[in-house]
Amino acid sequence: MDALYPRILVRDFPAAVEFYRTVLDELYGVQPVKVIPEAEYANWDLDGQTGLVLFGRAVMANVIGTAELAPEVAPEVAPGVAAPDSAMLVFKVDEVEAAGEVLEKLGATVLAPAQDRPQWGPNLRTAHLRAPDGTLIELQSY
Repeated sequence: MDALYPRILVRDFPAAVEFYRTVLDELYGVQPVKVIPEAEYANWDLDGQTGLVLFGRAVMANVIGTAELAPEVAPEVAPGVAAPDSAMLVFKVDEVEAAGEVLEKLGATVLAPAQDRPQWGPNLRTAHLRAPDGTLIELQSY
């Protein structure tokens, strides 16, 4: 069960795939489970669990409405300046809507409500929220 895993939102998807393909092969002998260039999605499993996912930063910025933010400005370079997210925490849940309600009650803000995402994967349903500390969160079921 892929309950919790890191998803890195990358600017240069082909370069990131090549980098992590080599790193994970060298360190763990692991090859990607899937690489879908047109969706800017790649994932690797470790011991039968999702270990790492790469996703196009621009694709996610379009989903959550931050595409117009300056892509190269890092918060540590310019404090207080908004920039597109570079990572998110993904929770696999039984019911996206119910999990979203729990996170909202705890202070998370909905960025993209629950919706089916067949272009990302069969039977995939997601919602995207911002935790009170600013972390981008994806809730997903499939």
